Amino acid sequence: MKTKEMVFAALFAALIGVLGMLPPIPLGFIPVPITAQTLGVMLAGCFLGKKTAGISLILFIVLVALGLPLLAGGNGGLSALLGPTSGYIFSWPVAAFFIGFMTEKCWGKLKTWKLFLINFVFGVLLVSLIGAPVMALITNTPVWAGLIGALVFIPGDCIKALVAAIVAVQLRAISPIEEKVNDTYEQNLSA
Repeated sequence: MKTKEMVFAALFAALIGVLGMLPPIPLGFIPVPITAQTLGVMLAGCFLGKKTAGISLILFIVLVALGLPLLAGGNGGLSALLGPTSGYIFSWPVAAFFIGFMTEKCWGKLKTWKLFLINFVFGVLLVSLIGAPVMALITNTPVWAGLIGALVFIPGDCIKALVAAIVAVQLRAISPIEEKVNDTYEQNLSA
């Protein structure tokens, strides 16, 4: 891994931590609050690509496990990773990896609507399909109730998916994915 990739991974872990400083919106009927941190997950995948985005989110989880208060509401430590939100948090590296993977696949013909769809499938649906059942198991509620409760996140997450897509397209020229594509292109020309 290049130094630049390590710096980007650390920066995005920090960005997701900063997004955790925004006050969470608690919901009375589900123990998982609405946060801005999934925006950071989607941005990491769209901007960094699969490898660096996945590493960034793993780094974030390690920092939380070490006790840093990076989660929404200033939470951190192993107890935060073992509570009702754990399924959502542990889905973030998977979501970032798949968002990055699909973004890299369509990089040559990148459009905002394509990134929105990628973010929706992997940053909204996948996160909910992993997080909601784990939350239901931890809170001893039926899985279907957890999935239905997770529907409340869909509208806000769609807005985050769109914002992440717009930002990633605007920052495309400085993305590590662009650099990787250009390096591959130059290697193919010299071969």
